[in-house]
This record gives sequence, C-alpha cells and structure tokens, in this order.
Amino acid sequence: MDVRGKRLTLDEFMNTELSVKHYPEMEYNWATGVAITKFLKGLKNGKILGTYCNDCDRTVCPPRMFCEECFNPMNHYVKLPDTGVINTFSLAFIRTDATRREKAEIPAVIDIDGTSISPSGFLHLIDEDVSHDKIKIGMKVKAVWKDEKDRIGDITDIKFFELLEDD
Repeated sequence: MDVRGKRLTLDEFMNTELSVKHYPEMEYNWATGVAITKFLKGLKNGKILGTYCNDCDRTVCPPRMFCEECFNPMNHYVKLPDTGVINTFSLAFIRTDATRREKAEIPAVIDIDGTSISPSGFLHLIDEDVSHDKIKIGMKVKAVWKDEKDRIGDITDIKFFELLEDD
C-alpha cells in the first residue's frame, strides 16, 4: 500500500481546491512608546531630540525611557543639533524588491552631535548624489529636511544627510 499519495502536476495543484488565492488587506498599528513618540513629534517640528541621564551624565539619541548603563529613568529631553558624524555606511545597489538600482542608496549610522556615546544615532541615508569615494567614516554631515508643510512626524521628515565641507 502506497501512503505517499499521488504526485500532482503544477496545473492540478494550482487549479484545484488544494490551493486558494487570497490577498488579505492587512492594517496594523505600532505603538512607538513615550520616548520615540516625543522624538517623532520633534522631527515634525524640525528638531532632533535626545534624552539625558543625570546619573551617568550622558545624552543619547534616539531618546530612551531608561538608561541602559544605570537603569535609571531618562526623562530630561534635550534638543540636539541636526549635524553628526558618519559612524558606518554601506552602498546598496539592490532595492527591497531585489531589482538593481542605477545609483547606490547610501544607508549610514549617524552619530548625532551632542550625544555622549558612540554609537548614539540612527540609521538614515546619505545624499545619493555624492561620489562614493568621497564618503568616509568620521565625516561630518547635516540633515536635509522636508519642507515644514510636508513633515508628518516620521524619520523620513529628514530626507537625507549631506556631507559638510572639510574645514
């Protein structure tokens, strides 16, 4: 007795009741929490916010509700400059749908000026019109913001970071 069943052709598999084509409409919400909500509201107003730990005497960005060093609350928010330093970066020639990009997208971790530790920044994009060989770890960058009317309280309210000229 053969208990493995019958091998189906692709046509049999796709056109019988064994398979169902269904494209669900899915909606979801994600609670950002107190600290990131305040951070995102700051971005909508053209400000980068961090939090300060009184016990460790350090400032971090993005903000946190507690200090991961001493575990005390971090409820003092500080406005930080919209400049920073490239901590690390990459050149991405492949889109999320696996198609090739003509020009590389340049994701980078930006350590925001005024923070106390490295890394203390966030992942964002470098201006893709910059020549790749000009970008180096440790370079100064500045945020390029969307127009105020177009901001929605999202990390994309910063379009990208541009390289600052060497002094």
